[in-house]
Amino acid sequence: MPLSVDELRAKVEQYRDNGLNTQQIADELSLSQTTIQWLSTEKYSNNVLTEDRPTDVQVGWRSVAVKASRIEAISYIFADIIEEEIGDEVDTIVGISINGIPFAQAIAGQLDLDLAVSRSISEAEGAHVSEIFANVSGKMVVVVDDVVSSGTTLKKTINNLRDAGADVRLCLVLANKSEANALEGVPLRGLVRIVTV
Repeated sequence: MPLSVDELRAKVEQYRDNGLNTQQIADELSLSQTTIQWLSTEKYSNNVLTEDRPTDVQVGWRSVAVKASRIEAISYIFADIIEEEIGDEVDTIVGISINGIPFAQAIAGQLDLDLAVSRSISEAEGAHVSEIFANVSGKMVVVVDDVVSSGTTLKKTINNLRDAGADVRLCLVLANKSEANALEGVPLRGLVRIVTV
């Protein structure tokens, strides 16, 4: 995982050269879209970073992601949180592509629920619910992603799911990098909260 600003800038440039958009790069690096935009455009002034550098924390959860058994273990915790928050008032688990999908699949399997997938298309265009997976119309859904920073992706997803007829009951993330406990009126729970003080 790149740690320095120079290493992050190089990764952003590499991902852009490979055709990824800001949202996709943010997913790959577990950083906010704001930070990716800053890394893409901010210039050095005599190798000194300007004051408008965004506050962000990179979350490295690769040690979980490389093993299906580890994702499944984390998903037991998510399933317990679902039970605590909303009981059995859920029909479908929605994974946000790409990083939320493996957790959503494991949770849906454990709870014997339908699985749906939401893709963030771009910063401007919003989200899309895949028609290959479960239909969300008339369903009570839980949304799963890896990290929430500003909440932009989750808010777009919540609104898109509502437009598709879903009743969004809960959002779950591995790491909550915000101080929010709800987004768009939907409870937000993270396994950990990571905020600067």
